[in-house]
Amino acid sequence: MTWAQVLAWRMRRQYLEPAGESAGAASATDVARRLAGVQAQVASAAETAVALRRTEPVPGEVTHALLDERALVKTWAMRGTLHLLPVDEAAAYLVLCSAVRNWEKGTWQRTFGATPADLEAIAEAATGALAGGAALTREELTTAVVEETGSRHLAEVLGSGWGTLLKPLAWWGVLCYGPPRGTNVTFTSPEGWLPGWKGLPPMDEAARTVVHAYLGAHGPATPDQFDNWLMRKANRKRDVKAWFAAAEDGLAMVDVEGVPMYVQEGHRDELLATEPTSSVRLLGAFDQYVLGAGTGATYLVPAEHRKAVSRAGGWISPVVLHEGRVAGVWEDMDGDIAVTAFEDVPADLLEAEKARMRSLPR
Repeated sequence: MTWAQVLAWRMRRQYLEPAGESAGAASATDVARRLAGVQAQVASAAETAVALRRTEPVPGEVTHALLDERALVKTWAMRGTLHLLPVDEAAAYLVLCSAVRNWEKGTWQRTFGATPADLEAIAEAATGALAGGAALTREELTTAVVEETGSRHLAEVLGSGWGTLLKPLAWWGVLCYGPPRGTNVTFTSPEGWLPGWKGLPPMDEAARTVVHAYLGAHGPATPDQFDNWLMRKANRKRDVKAWFAAAEDGLAMVDVEGVPMYVQEGHRDELLATEPTSSVRLLGAFDQYVLGAGTGATYLVPAEHRKAVSRAGGWISPVVLHEGRVAGVWEDMDGDIAVTAFEDVPADLLEAEKARMRSLPR
């Protein structure tokens, strides 16, 4: 099959085609499940990613799923960034993220001033502080850890490398984002906060869940492409190979322009029958359609325009899709959508997409 076919199929799977219709009655949680997570480093970008895939987007539906239904959880996951994940699958993602064990490397310890023993001490103290459903701000959690351990050293490392040090704790299931307190975020225990939390599954079970979810949204793909999405290729090759072996039941192989790739077996015939698309779509910043492949995927993002998509500071621009490929970027200029196109994009289709984007809940 061709990349044009693959991209058209991914757009359908990711509720992008037909525009605003294919998700039907899917909820915010359903969208996060289908996309194998929604990046939420920028909260408004996550809300846009969900809204543009919904037939009738509802203001505040992500917040409702997070705080009222508690069917979504916000926590550090793939590539060490914040994501929205369905609660019943979130632990599987965390288990695979934790396999990177970058805190055991000397370079990590020198950079952040913490050892594996320090992380274990922080985790033990945080577990106690968050017991019973407590939700603490960053300052409150730091104070609780220091009081429990009596270590000024941990106070120093938490003060300088807060987010980095909490990521392993999130992957170990110690903490996740809790209900906000005014303008402050809080952290809480997933066990006490999430009704659907069942603890961390075994590695093989987690691998099957995550590999199948990834291929269901971003397939066909190779193990190397999966690892790039998960942890920017920081995992050991033998671990990634073992994960695909654990997930092999229900997988099939296809050839994409000469490269053998994995796909869910149930999607193979549908993929082969998919026709390329000629549609135009606008996506917000940090959209999973781009992140699932990565901005280094030249079949999606032209190499000569990568810097316009993947910008300084880790910013991933809002993009214009034409025929499934990134054909430009855009920005909101006080309600006016300004497009910088990389190629000729049908003007009528682009104007229709601009109108749809402007109609989304803010």
